[in-house]
Amino acid sequence: MRSNTIFKTLILIIGGIIMFSSCFKIPKGASAVKNFEADKYLGLWYEIARFDFRFERGLNNTTAHYSLNKDGSIKVVNRGYDYTKMKWGEAVGKAKFIETRDVARLKVSFFGPFYASYNVIALDKDYKYALVAGKTTSYLWILARETSIPDNIKKDYLKIADDLGFQTSQFIWVEHDKK
Repeated sequence: MRSNTIFKTLILIIGGIIMFSSCFKIPKGASAVKNFEADKYLGLWYEIARFDFRFERGLNNTTAHYSLNKDGSIKVVNRGYDYTKMKWGEAVGKAKFIETRDVARLKVSFFGPFYASYNVIALDKDYKYALVAGKTTSYLWILARETSIPDNIKKDYLKIADDLGFQTSQFIWVEHDKK
């Protein structure tokens, strides 16, 4: 009886380790930006394009604001305007580095202990434009420090994503009010 309990406990522990390690994947062929400088990445980013994602469905004027928490993690504040409900929505979360602070692979949580992958797979040298992937080719965002991006950056990021197997024809191009 005791060996059966130990066996079940080991199976649960091994299963948990496998499940935990698979949560923070990066799409096949993609790699996170190295020599990443988190302090340069902090601040306001405008969402330029995204794949449809239930938590952002119907939102425009979407932004992400990153700031440093006292514990070294990153505070994430995502905002967007829902034109059907005529109101702003906001989600506050926390991001932590998966590897070291100089590799742009993070895990992000908006719901307690549940984390998702956040992988910066392309970033310009001035930290003005970023291509961010989740754990699979079902999650992708183009972010910028302004509400639009130059055509050459758009073309480059679309090529990177296409080459990695992302279906970029599924992008939702975010509208931002000119205020």
